[in-house]
Amino acid sequence: MSTKLKAAVVMGSDSDYPILKNCIKTLKQFEIETEIHVISAHRTPYRAEEFARNAEKNGIGVIIAAAGKAAHLAGVLAAYTVIPVIGLPIKSSTMDGLDSLLSMVQMPKGIPVATVAINGAENAALLAIQILSLAHPELKEALNVHRKQMTEEIIEKDRRIKAEAESI
Repeated sequence: MSTKLKAAVVMGSDSDYPILKNCIKTLKQFEIETEIHVISAHRTPYRAEEFARNAEKNGIGVIIAAAGKAAHLAGVLAAYTVIPVIGLPIKSSTMDGLDSLLSMVQMPKGIPVATVAINGAENAALLAIQILSLAHPELKEALNVHRKQMTEEIIEKDRRIKAEAESI
């Protein structure tokens, strides 16, 4: 891709990183430059504010904010920027991540956070790519190719399962 595209992946704790690997991998497969940060909404709120206030100036087109438990990171970042913020709730030992999900989707009027499923890292990346595709049409074709590949994989799995079931 000739145009420089940039997304930020921000996690509230380094313990979120294993989940975020698929997110980062997906962004890179679509040639999206990816900034990665560990910023705590509660333990480093000044860093969260500074990052969000400067994100657009630093060329970031979309932010993916992953957090577990209280999971206020996405909302805090969204409070300081108008660029899209995607919340990625991380499953934790508390309520299997439902608390994280609700912290993200229950944003007050005027400060939206798009939110994907608990541990939905790949969907967070794909949603970020869809958002970036509004300004970068070449991404739409790449997304169409990706969906076609997914379709072909399912058709092959269907064929394989049918063949296996026949031999039972």
